[in-house]
Amino acid sequence: MVGNWRWNVGLGIVGAVLTLLFSIGKNPLSVMLMRSMYAFIAFVAIAFVMRFLLAFILRPPVMHQAETVGEEGKGTQLDLQTPDESEDLNQLLKSQMDGHKTQDVQHQEQQSQFKPLTPPKLVSTQNKEPEELAKAIRHLTGG
Repeated sequence: MVGNWRWNVGLGIVGAVLTLLFSIGKNPLSVMLMRSMYAFIAFVAIAFVMRFLLAFILRPPVMHQAETVGEEGKGTQLDLQTPDESEDLNQLLKSQMDGHKTQDVQHQEQQSQFKPLTPPKLVSTQNKEPEELAKAIRHLTGG
């Protein structure tokens, strides 16, 4: 269950006080107290049912044993370990100790492999007739 019995009693007292306040001046004292007692009992029962439903809704789903084979605990823990990169770090340190000769060679290889992007050129409108341009614009605008 969510919470404890104090929530039930607290909500029951709130219901009893509200019932008492709304019935002051309209009913005799014995009727007011009797209805406040009924309201207390009703609100305690409603609080109990609401706590039960809330606990049922918030409870994690229980999987069948056949479904949990091999998947037990999956997704319930957060893995905060970083991958082991000591080999890459050692390689970097060795290349720095050897000097920048290997890096210069790698840099020249990368530059020789690089080819700039050459997209196809768009058709220019310099050699077109004005009537053709107007016709194309009308076609594009739906006019």
